[in-house]
Amino acid sequence: MSVFLYVFGLLVSFFLGGICVERKIKEKHQSKINIGEALVSKKLNDYLFHEQIAGIVVNNVTLSIDGSTTQIDHVLICTKGVFVIETKHYSGWIYGDAKQKQWMQVLFKKRFQFQNPIHQNYKHIKAIQALFDFVPTDQIKSLVVFTGDGEFKTPRPKDVVLLDGIRDWMNQHENHVFTLNRIQFCYGRLEYLRLPDNKETDQCHLQNLSNKLQEDKERVFTFK
Repeated sequence: MSVFLYVFGLLVSFFLGGICVERKIKEKHQSKINIGEALVSKKLNDYLFHEQIAGIVVNNVTLSIDGSTTQIDHVLICTKGVFVIETKHYSGWIYGDAKQKQWMQVLFKKRFQFQNPIHQNYKHIKAIQALFDFVPTDQIKSLVVFTGDGEFKTPRPKDVVLLDGIRDWMNQHENHVFTLNRIQFCYGRLEYLRLPDNKETDQCHLQNLSNKLQEDKERVFTFK
């Protein structure tokens, strides 16, 4: 059976484009390959290959939600379930707690705040749960991966790992939760309902982010 799953995983990866580095525009508004996401995509596919687990990694998934869009770095669908993955490629010192709204990066004595990636990924989780409403919610899991040479100066929260910690984190989860048919069905539904992976979609998502930022500013101004 394990050999069959292994072969199936290879076939799925080959025919459905399992290993891919996709172009996107995201947090820094730059049209270029995101190094961190490329590293995570490769690590996930290597994990499936070496552990002989049937599955597929889908990168840069943009979904329509509540009249706007949400953009997910990676969705891993495999026999262990569905994993929604947010990637952060940072250097310097990282400070953050699971409940804090903002985390901090200290780089060359300068401080930069960024959104708590656990909170950021929560919206992605809700979007995937709505898309896969036939999947029990406990089979859709969140993971945040930090790449680069950033160093946590506070304890890393639960379900936040470094690049080399992906394998150990994945191995904590039970295998054979999903059948091969369930993997294929989820993948087909995701591919059918995601927005096209192109520059136009990225620009639309950036515009939605800009609109939301402006709305938040106006809300704060009105409140004051």
